[in-house]
Amino acid sequence: MSRARPAPQVTGISPKEGVPWTKVTIRGENLGTSSQDLIGLTICGHNCLLTAEWMSHSKIICRTGPAKDDRGDIIVTTRSGGQGTSTVTFRVIKFIKIDILEPSAVWLEEFTTNLRPGRNKIASPLSLRPTNPLGIFMDSEKQISQEELAEMFPGMSGDFTSETFSPIWYLIENHYSSSFSTLKVGASNLRKQASRKDEGGLSCVKGGLGTFFEAQDALSEANTCADALFQDVLHRKDKADATRNALGVLQRFKFLFNLPLTIDRNIQKGDYDVVINDYEKAKSLFGNTEVRIFQKVYAEVEIRIQSLQCLLLEKLLETPSTLHDQKRYIRYLSDIRAPGDPAWQCIVGQHHWLLQLMLGCRERFFLQGAATNESVQPRVQFAETLTNAVLSHLPSLWKLWICYVNGSLFSETGEKSDQLEKAKRIARQKQNDFRRMLTELLSVLVKLLRGALLSRSMSETDKTKYVGWESYGELKSHDIARQVSTVRETGEGLAGLDIPADMLVGLQDMILDLRIHAVTVTLQNAANVKQLAVTEWLENNQGIASLPLHFEQHIRFMLQSLQDVVKCKPGEASVFLQESNQKMVSDMCVNIVQAFMGCLEDLATHPDPGTNGTHFTQELPSQHTGGLNGMTASSPEERLLLVLNTCRSLAEHDLQAIAQLLTTHEFPNPNIVLEVGRCSHSQNSNIFISCTLPASST
Repeated sequence: MSRARPAPQVTGISPKEGVPWTKVTIRGENLGTSSQDLIGLTICGHNCLLTAEWMSHSKIICRTGPAKDDRGDIIVTTRSGGQGTSTVTFRVIKFIKIDILEPSAVWLEEFTTNLRPGRNKIASPLSLRPTNPLGIFMDSEKQISQEELAEMFPGMSGDFTSETFSPIWYLIENHYSSSFSTLKVGASNLRKQASRKDEGGLSCVKGGLGTFFEAQDALSEANTCADALFQDVLHRKDKADATRNALGVLQRFKFLFNLPLTIDRNIQKGDYDVVINDYEKAKSLFGNTEVRIFQKVYAEVEIRIQSLQCLLLEKLLETPSTLHDQKRYIRYLSDIRAPGDPAWQCIVGQHHWLLQLMLGCRERFFLQGAATNESVQPRVQFAETLTNAVLSHLPSLWKLWICYVNGSLFSETGEKSDQLEKAKRIARQKQNDFRRMLTELLSVLVKLLRGALLSRSMSETDKTKYVGWESYGELKSHDIARQVSTVRETGEGLAGLDIPADMLVGLQDMILDLRIHAVTVTLQNAANVKQLAVTEWLENNQGIASLPLHFEQHIRFMLQSLQDVVKCKPGEASVFLQESNQKMVSDMCVNIVQAFMGCLEDLATHPDPGTNGTHFTQELPSQHTGGLNGMTASSPEERLLLVLNTCRSLAEHDLQAIAQLLTTHEFPNPNIVLEVGRCSHSQNSNIFISCTLPASST
C-alpha cells in the first residue's frame, strides 16, 4: 500500500480581510492533487467549497461567505491528506453604513452609502394628511356605509387628497352626529390653520430676508467658482467622450467605412464574388439608413458598384469568350441588379460577332488567296475554316439561349423567386427574335457554302454577294466528296444541339445538292476512258485485251469513291429519290459504257500514226505480237480480231459484273446500262466483221 500524503497546510491568504463574498487566493502546501481530491474548505467557520477553484497543489481561489466569527482559520480538507491546518487567519468585515465623509479601510459601493445623513425619509402625502382637519369631535362609529355613500355621490370620494373630493361625503362620514354650531366651530378652526401656515412661511421669509439673499449670492459664487475650476476638465472630458464615441463608431462600423477601399482591391484582384457579398451585406444594413455619414459612405459604395457593372458588362460583351465566363458575368450582373437585360445583350452581341466572323472569313480568303496552301484547294480550305468556326461558337450561343429561357442563367440552385420568374417571362417574349437571329446565321452559312461549292445553284441576287471563287478553278471530284463529309459533320453537330429541324432544312437541302453534284462530277470524270486505250490494253493468253478488266476496275474505284456520298445518313434523303436524278445518273452511266465502246472502236478502226490505234500497236510487247502473226507489227485483221474477241468478253462477263457493282452500290437502272452495253457490242461487232471480211477477201 502507498503511503498517505501529508495533511494540507495553509500558509497565506490574499487579501487578509474583507466583506462577505470577497474573492481570495489561498496558498499553502499539499492542497490536493486535483479538484476531485479537494473535499472541504472553510473560512471563519463558513463552508466555501462550492465557490472553490483548485488551481494547483499550492493554490486555491474561492469567495468568502457570511461567517459567524469576525476572524478565523482557513481549513482545507483533501481525500489524500485529510483535514489540514492553517498558520494564517482571515478577518470578515461586517457591512456598516457610514457617512460619505467618514474614512474606511475598505472600498464601499456607492449604492450602499447613505447620501442623506441625519435626514428623515421622504414622507408620503398620506402621512402628511391631518387626522382631524376641523378640530372637532369625530364620530367613533360610521353611521352610513361606504357603499351607500358611493350610491349617493357617484364618482366622488370622501378623501380630501383626491381630485374627486366631496365635502358633503366627508361630513356625513365623519361628523354625521355633529350639530350645526359645532360644524361652524370646525370651519373657524380650519380657517385659522390655513392662515397660520401662510403667516408662518411669510414671517420666516420676512425675518430672514437678508439671509436668503446671502445664501443666493453664496450659491451663485460657488457655481461660478466651480465652473472656473472644472471648466477645462469638463471640456477635456467632453472632447474625450466625443473622440471615444467616434472611435467606437469607427470600430463598430469599420466594415462600412473600409468597404469602398475593399471593393477597389477585390475588383483589381478579380474577386467579384467577394465584392457582391460585401455589397449585399452593406445594402441590407445601411441601404435605408438616415444617418448622414452612413449615407455619404454608402453613396461611395454605390458609385463603385456602378463602375463594377460597366466593367462586368464590358467583359461579358468581349469576343470570343467561353460559355462559362458568360454565365458567370451574367450572374454577377444579376446579383448587383444591373439595369437592362445583360443576358440578352450578350446573346445579341454574340450573334452579331459570329455573323461578322462568317462574312469576314470569306473576305480574308480573298485578300490572302496568294498565301493559301497550294496543295489544298482554297474553296476547300474556306469551307473547312467556316464550318469549324460555326461548330466552335454557334453551340455556345444556343446553350446560352437555353440557359436564358429556363432561368438557370440566373440561379445555380434553381430556387424559384420573383426575380427568376420575371426573367423567364422576359426571355419567353424574345423567342421570335432569337429564332430570327439563328435563322439568319444558318442562312448565311448555307449561302457562303453554296457560293464556294455550288455556285451554279444560287440565285442571281445571291451570286453578286457570295460568289467570287471562279479564279480558283473548279473543284475536283475527290474535293467535292471531302466537302460532303465536312458539311455533313456540321449538320450533325447542329442537329445534336436540339435545334428545331425546320431551321436546318436549308442546310439539309444544301447537303443533298452537294451529294448530287459529287455524283455528277465523278460520273463525268469517269466517262473519260480514252486514256485506258493508251496504256491499259495488253493482251492475255486467251487473245483478249486487258482493257475490260481495267475498265471494270475503273468503275469499281469510281463507285467506291461515291459510296459514302450515296449512302444516306439519318434524316437525309436519297440522291436517287427523284426520277430526274435517276434518269440523269442512268444516262451518265450509259455514256461511260458507250465511251468505252467508242474507245474499242477507235483502236480497231484507226491504225494511222498518232491515233489511239497507233498507240495500241506501238506499245504492244514483242511476245504478244509474235504470238499473233510472228511479225514485229500486227496486221489490221489481227487487230480487229483482238478487239472483236475483247468486245465479246466484255458483253458476256464484264458488263454483267459492272451491272452487279451498280446494283450493290444502289445505283438506279443497272439493267439499262447492261442492255445499252450489249447493244453497243452488237453494233460494234457487226462493224468489225464488216471491216474484217473485205480485208480478208483482198
